[in-house]
Amino acid sequence: MNGAAKGALVGGVFLAMTGGAAYGVYSLVDDAGGGGERTKPAAHRGSGPPSGQEVSGTAAAFLAAWAAGDEGTAAGLTDDPAAARQALAGFRSAAHVSRAVITPGAPSGASVPFTVAAEVTYEGVTKALTYEARLTVVRAAATGKAVVDWQPSVLHPQLRQGESLRAGTASAPPVTAVDRDGGELTAQRYPSLGPVLDQLRQSYGAKAGGRAGTELWIEPAGPGSPRRTLLTLAEGEPGRIRTRLDARVQAAAEKAVARYPESSVVAVQPSTGDILAVANHRKDGFNAAMQGTRAPGSTLKIVTAAMLLDRGLVAAGKVAACPATASWDGKVFRNLNGFTLDGQTFATSFARSCNTAFIGLIDDVKDDGALPREAREVFGIGLDNWRTGIPSFDGRVPQSSGAAAAAAYIGQGEVQMNPLNIASITATARTGVFRQPVLVPADLDGRPLAKAARAMKPAVAAQLVAMMRQTATSGTAARAMASVGGDKGAKTGSAEVDGAVGPDSWFTGFSGDVAAAATVEGGGHGGDAAGPIVAAVLSS
Repeated sequence: MNGAAKGALVGGVFLAMTGGAAYGVYSLVDDAGGGGERTKPAAHRGSGPPSGQEVSGTAAAFLAAWAAGDEGTAAGLTDDPAAARQALAGFRSAAHVSRAVITPGAPSGASVPFTVAAEVTYEGVTKALTYEARLTVVRAAATGKAVVDWQPSVLHPQLRQGESLRAGTASAPPVTAVDRDGGELTAQRYPSLGPVLDQLRQSYGAKAGGRAGTELWIEPAGPGSPRRTLLTLAEGEPGRIRTRLDARVQAAAEKAVARYPESSVVAVQPSTGDILAVANHRKDGFNAAMQGTRAPGSTLKIVTAAMLLDRGLVAAGKVAACPATASWDGKVFRNLNGFTLDGQTFATSFARSCNTAFIGLIDDVKDDGALPREAREVFGIGLDNWRTGIPSFDGRVPQSSGAAAAAAYIGQGEVQMNPLNIASITATARTGVFRQPVLVPADLDGRPLAKAARAMKPAVAAQLVAMMRQTATSGTAARAMASVGGDKGAKTGSAEVDGAVGPDSWFTGFSGDVAAAATVEGGGHGGDAAGPIVAAVLSS
């Protein structure tokens, strides 16, 4: 070993640290096992942001202690010594890191990047693991000292709160997931399918006939979440899982969400309930497309309209009042920019997304449970028994009263949905029959599928589809759907979220035998962000 990096066996683990441009060269532990000189953070106790010297000194001392296997010293240089010590010790004992070289980079303000080149050894097999991470130096409020802001991502950039690194025999055999035509689905080719494939492995790996290997993985914070493999040490034998995904539609969905941060989309086949595509573009890796719980805005007017049509309170071709405002239980509801529609049909109010045309009919309904029942009995929303093949949320339209009940009519208040739910609602509107969305065929494990209590009345279905067609051709969805050919329909939505800078963008539509729905958190009006995503998927 040359002068750029020295090291020795420390607790059975060889750890060393090379000098980076910012710190020079360190002799952390000499070849005889004696302690070498370490760079220490300045003893200055102050206030305000740490100085450049404090950032460099604190980061250098922390990385040096970690590199030397001195978890106690390293943890003491953080703002959460207990959590840091446990994680750093687990780096050797639980993750089975047998060798690591830590190379710091140049600081940028209070942030210091570094590279870890490690080796993981388990049951006589050693594999390389290299990654880049980053730490931030902050000032401790209690002591005034500069310390490392401890986050799990300091240990590894993919770690989140409550998660840890583990190496050993995998809990489930690997799987080879294929689409409806037998084409292999990989996270490398379809990045946002990573969490879906992890869930498929956890749920079906043992049933698919594979054999587990040994791996380094991220242990989830709680039960029910899948392990995320970081490194395969010894290959297992994968089982084969046939999904209902369509590789062509999935590729279009991946490309579409890549244009917008914090976006999600799902495509469903109305005639079968098959889930054709699931895609997310999110920093947190959460499968919001199937597990999200956010207000869907005016896309829920599909359900509200079905309920009003079902009760004979409106008809697509009859005039419906659309004033600038409507009040219910002391709360005033407005249309976008205060627009009004005089002498126009209910279909036009739907196509133009007139809030007051819906809320103004609450008194005529005379039943706060009407909308939740329509959602559950006809659209299958809120049954809490969808079994898609991986974890998913079934949507929620709760019983409410007063202003909350009025807000629910336009997809606000306590209503919670995700793109899977809204795509399914559109698929049900398209055919008049709820078919539970399915990612993995039920015959793989014999699981029962959810069923709605009743089909939509044919006259209601015909009017609903006609109104969605009008929305797609001359209403609020016309611009986004202009590129979509064939028989098409749509509904836009935007939802206000407490504390958010702007409203969430929602959009749903159908073309032929494909229904899709998307959301972009903070994306604004439905046609602005979510609309182009859905249009791209429908045009694939």
